Formats: sequence, C-alpha cells, structure tokens
Amino acid sequence: MHADLTGNSPQHTLGVITPKLLTYCGENRWAGFDPYDALNSRVFASTPFNKSRICRIVFTQVLKRLPVNLRPILGITGEQNPKALALFLTAFLKLEKLGLLDRENYISEMAERLVALRSPDTPYWCWGYSFPWQTRTVLVPRGAPNLVCTVFVANSLLKLHEWGRESRFLEMAVSAAEYILNELYWSEGNTACFSYPLASSRARVHNANFLGAALFCRVHRHTGEKKFLEPALRVARYSAARQNDDGSWYYGELPTQRWIDNFHTGYNLCALQSICEDTGTVEFEPHIRSGFDFYRKHFFREDGAPGYFHDRTYPIDIHCIAQSIITLVEFGHLYAGSLDLAHSVLRWAEKNMWDERGYFYYQALPDWKVRIPYMRWSQAWMLYALSVLIERI
Repeated sequence: MHADLTGNSPQHTLGVITPKLLTYCGENRWAGFDPYDALNSRVFASTPFNKSRICRIVFTQVLKRLPVNLRPILGITGEQNPKALALFLTAFLKLEKLGLLDRENYISEMAERLVALRSPDTPYWCWGYSFPWQTRTVLVPRGAPNLVCTVFVANSLLKLHEWGRESRFLEMAVSAAEYILNELYWSEGNTACFSYPLASSRARVHNANFLGAALFCRVHRHTGEKKFLEPALRVARYSAARQNDDGSWYYGELPTQRWIDNFHTGYNLCALQSICEDTGTVEFEPHIRSGFDFYRKHFFREDGAPGYFHDRTYPIDIHCIAQSIITLVEFGHLYAGSLDLAHSVLRWAEKNMWDERGYFYYQALPDWKVRIPYMRWSQAWMLYALSVLIERI
C-alpha cells in the first residue's frame, strides 16, 4: 500500500516537504558542509595555529557557532559524508517501499558511493567522517574509521541486504561488526565497552556502546554467529546499569561527559529497543520504559519544540528535531500521544526551521537562527526522520 500524502493534514505536510528536501539534496549531489568540518580549511591548515590542539578546538567551535557561513572563503568545500549517505540510503529504502521514491537508481548509486568511501588501509569494511576533528584529548584524522559512523553505514547495508538480498552487503556489514569486535571492544573487570572515537580511547560513551551492541545483535540475527552476542550483551548491560535513577543517561562516564542531551538519549533508547527485538530478550524493557518516560517529559515544549538539553531548551537543533521524531515514532506503544507529539515537532520545524528552497536550518536560538544548510547534520537526518514518520502513517 502506498502512503496517501494528499489533503490538508500532517500527511500533506510530509508530502510537500519530503520531495522538496529530496530534490535539494540530490541537486547538491548529497554533499555539503558540516558543523564540524572546520579542520578541512585550507586557510587554517596553512597557519601555525593548525599545530595547536587548543587552536583546533577553538577554531572548530567558533565556526560551528557562527550564524553566517564563512567556509567558502576559508577554503572548505562541501563533501559527501558516509554517515549522511547511510541515512539517505535508509530513507530511500523506506520511501521506495512506500512507492514514494521517484528515481530507481538512487538506491544503487548511494550503495556504490558507500562502497567507494570506506576507510583506506584496513582489511575491514569500516567508515569515518569526511573531515578531521579534534576532541578534548585526541585528533581524529579525516577518514579514520570510528564506531558511530561505521554502525550507521553497516545498518544501512543490512537494510539494503534485506531489500535486495545481495550477499555482498551482508558480508560488508559483518566485516564492519568484526572491525568493532576485534579493534574496539574491550573489557576490564565488570566494565565492557567499545572504544570511541579511536581504538586507543577507553572512554565510556553510552550511545557508542548501545549502537555497537545493537549492530552486533542484528548481525547475529542475520548470521547466527555467536561471537557477536556475548560482547553485545555485556556492553549493553554495562551502559544500562549506568542509567540514572530518573531514567536519564549522561553522555559518558568521564567528568567532562556529564551532560544529558536529546539525540544521544534517543540513540540509546532506539538501540536498546533494537537489541530487544533482535535477541527476543525483555531484559532491557525497564530501562527503556524509564528512559522514554524521562525523554518525553524533559525534552519537549508544549508547542513541540524539542530542547537540546534536558534542563534548558536552547539551542533548538535540527538533529534533535529529527531524532525526536524517530524516537517518538519508535515508542508509540509506550505512550499514546507519541505520534501526535512527533507531528507537533514536525509542525514546529516546518514553521521555524524550513526554508522553501528545500532545506532545513541548523539551529534556532532565542534571538537568531543559524540558517546554514548542513548536509549530514540537518538534511540527511531530516529526510530519514520524515521517511520514518511517513512509514507509520
């Protein structure tokens, strides 16, 4: 059955925005700027400041916060990002199933781009971002594989395998899981985690743990390979046990990671739900119920605007809008008003963050908006979120 997106309704809104967004992204070759691509600057690279960790952090944060886009004059070009392409591919598969994808070759073209953009110099199929990025402690090189990027690509390839039954995409996803198992998984006493953002890191980051564990469970469901199941459950149990009494999770366990935000909480919840579905366990259901109850009570204004952090609204970020829609749709069975709230989020986004030229803005703040049309952070996430919402109509 094809989705009916006509008439004056939320369905109609989806039917207007989705094709415009799809056209905009396609006309830009699925490539664009990113909030974190500052270190791609040829101008900055030519200065001595490029050698300083502090300067790299400051330059990235300043460029990310500017309401105007200085990237073209700083020698930064828009690029295809593997995580964005994975989100696009997953959205395409949903839209194709509903009869709403107007070009059949979108799926095959996106799959081949992901194949071409794998991280070099490694025997595994794995992926990294199209820019180098400086954390508080380490510089992650451009293209260096990391767990989060690899998980999103591997999940899209599993979806593609389910859609077209090409064994090579399953083999790539299994290889990605082996990369995470062999290079990133570590345990110490009662602690079991995945290293992020680099294999040398031993930070305990909960969304990375849940995302990696969920991929392992999906691969196990497809292949029956038991080597993935025990590490997945160990890691998931570790991070589930770190849930706060109110149902929230900090981003991570380091003192500098003690914040609670919208989209990482959504990652945690959706990944836990995936683990339960793929393994048939009910072990994590209390964590899901407690976490989702916290999520819906702390991240939304009455008008549907989703806050970035649990204790304050601004900035209102398009990534949070997208993940809010995805999470609310996923957990409609836990709260009867979830789908209505998801539509409220979309209505707010259409009114406040949508540009009639076919793209979504990055952030809204109390006194201004950052209208830069980032491709990965904004457009890819919103196209995926719209496809999830359309699928549930």
